[in-house]
Amino acid sequence: SMEDESQFDEAAGEMIERIEMDSGEDENEAMEEAEGVQQEQSVSDVYLPGKKLADDEELICDGTAYHMYHRAQSGHPCLSFDIIRDKLGMNRTEYPMTCYLVGGTQSGRGKDTLIVMKMHNLHRTSKEKDEDDDDAASDSDESVDGEEPEMETAMLEHRGSVNRVRVSSIGDGQLVATWSDAGNVHIWDITRQLAAVDNPVAQSARSAKGKKANREREDPVFTFSGHQKEGFAMDWSTTVVGRLATGDCNRNIHVWQPSDNSTWHVDQRPYTAHTGSVEDIQWSPNEASVFASCSVDKTVRIWDIRSSPSKACMLTTQAHDSDVNVISWNRNEPYIVSGGDDGVVKVWDLRQFQSGKTAALFKHHSGPITSVEWHPTDSSIFGASGEDNQISLWDLAVERDGGNPEAKDVDVPPQLLFVHMGQEDIKEIHWHPQIPGVVISTAQSGFNIFKSISV
Repeated sequence: SMEDESQFDEAAGEMIERIEMDSGEDENEAMEEAEGVQQEQSVSDVYLPGKKLADDEELICDGTAYHMYHRAQSGHPCLSFDIIRDKLGMNRTEYPMTCYLVGGTQSGRGKDTLIVMKMHNLHRTSKEKDEDDDDAASDSDESVDGEEPEMETAMLEHRGSVNRVRVSSIGDGQLVATWSDAGNVHIWDITRQLAAVDNPVAQSARSAKGKKANREREDPVFTFSGHQKEGFAMDWSTTVVGRLATGDCNRNIHVWQPSDNSTWHVDQRPYTAHTGSVEDIQWSPNEASVFASCSVDKTVRIWDIRSSPSKACMLTTQAHDSDVNVISWNRNEPYIVSGGDDGVVKVWDLRQFQSGKTAALFKHHSGPITSVEWHPTDSSIFGASGEDNQISLWDLAVERDGGNPEAKDVDVPPQLLFVHMGQEDIKEIHWHPQIPGVVISTAQSGFNIFKSISV
């Protein structure tokens, strides 16, 4: 949990704090004890989302469905965040794990924070079972996983609530773009904050010696005020370093081109084919000049910035029956997944995009979709979150097994791999690009970081 606002004002620009995270193990142990006492009196059943619970029923987390499951708090909720790529290696599978995040708060008081986080000592929360010697494996796990997970944070003051946060690696540094509800888009250099969370003892000593320096507010390296209205849509290009696109609630999209000395040239001519608020933007992972956007006008559009803004909209489809909130562009295949206020998740094959026909459609969530994202390496898997407090993980490669009679009695799409619950008002999910299968989510109730047995 973050220090309160009055303490932040004393330290002004930056703070560092060590926070203990919650692995949920005490809760699971209590659940197991309760289950043992009531074993003769009650029968457990698998809960299917949408089912109404009886008065004497309650939901209990099945810890065996997770390899890892931890929770963290950041004081005021961070309803947008991004994962910072680190130098700890790709395809990491060994526990305990470490990850770096950056998020922004929405206090509603005008004084908010950009928070750089280091979550570490993220141990496995389910026991690995050895067929020959279960007890030995259990003892080994306990010795390795003896310490609780922790989180270090370093904070920057941010004027206005943070609508969205996106990070990009540029050279040896990390730049963070933030959308402010004051209508500005800021770029921040978080090199100093990353050093602080990596060495919290030295940072605390430095702060104690020079409190005046710590009171200095750190300014963004660049600010664009040309939108003139707040927005949410934002994405860094993965093919052109430093290129950014931002979209606002006044239907305008601006493309930023990097210049020398940490500045950007932002074309004052907006891309304006949408007729409603632009909700999300995604650059093509392989075509440097192409990006996609979605809008309250119910469409998803494909743009090519080699044309002038008035002629750049190349493809349009009426994607949903209501606002299109989020999109994600597959890194390996010509697919875009979209989620709307109608609670529907749709997969679009760009080779048939103009026809308006979907490659797949899933109506599982009972509330608006708040986030979608493709798995970074497995092109058939994606995740989605909704206002129904669910995170769903899907695999398009799965087909219904006609030989399983039990599956026919369950009204669940065969492509639905996993449902994660337990958070309130989930806003964003991201797959960790360097730790296969790990999902991080943020909600009004805080962060979850987990790896299911399904992915």
